[in-house]
Amino acid sequence: MARESLLDHVPLPTPNIHRMPTQPASPDAAASDYERTLRAEVGSHMPLFDLVLLGLGEDGHTASLFPGSSALNETTRWVVAATAPAEPFTRLTLTLPAIVSAARVFVLVSGASKAGALEHVLSPAADPHTYPAAGLRSAGGVVTWWVDRTARAPSRS
Repeated sequence: MARESLLDHVPLPTPNIHRMPTQPASPDAAASDYERTLRAEVGSHMPLFDLVLLGLGEDGHTASLFPGSSALNETTRWVVAATAPAEPFTRLTLTLPAIVSAARVFVLVSGASKAGALEHVLSPAADPHTYPAAGLRSAGGVVTWWVDRTARAPSRS
């Protein structure tokens, strides 16, 4: 989907695209392999990414970082296998340290069903273990929230 809607429309060399496996036989091995690919590409260069584009789930998750996930405790790895409450139940995800190292993070939030989560995530007291997208506040770069009118939290105008 990202290739068809975004990447096919920009002059980006194919070797610069590193697709994350979506149905690995061994999720832990695939996460390690993908992280090795990223580390080989960027080494110790920070930020890891120029841009990370994310969404927000109704439960406050982002990427495949779900509330209560052990992946939220990761401090050194860039990619881990994570358990999700919906199909596919096992996925690969970037970790918060990898995401917040980006120069720019954009978060798209659309729909009234996201309003409650958005309000919690943007609250200064939000715990990233309960609302994982709240962890984006620790970003070293710029985080931009694109929020439609229906998703805007009730107390924000």
